[in-house]
Amino acid sequence: MQRLRLKADGRIVELRDGREAPLVPVLPASPLSSHDRSLSVRELRQRSRLTQCEFAERLGVPVDTIRNWEQGKRQPRGPARALLTVIAEAPDMAFAALARSGRSK
Repeated sequence: MQRLRLKADGRIVELRDGREAPLVPVLPASPLSSHDRSLSVRELRQRSRLTQCEFAERLGVPVDTIRNWEQGKRQPRGPARALLTVIAEAPDMAFAALARSGRSK
């Protein structure tokens, strides 16, 4: 059984023999590691071909949250950042999992 932990900075790590190991290697060109995260959220949404309302509904957050991220007023943190990282790497899998969890229609 795989044990995972969500870190405060949004990373997901695997616990192996009492030690933390990165679940996914950190990629230098990751969309969420750029200095302008508001643009990255917009790019992720546009790559998914969703409106702000549709993207917010799929993620289970208010549309104002998406707007704030895209406008740079707020930055995704913690679980939201981890979810956006998964969407960046495997959008079909992430959206399918969200749909199964009942968080989206």
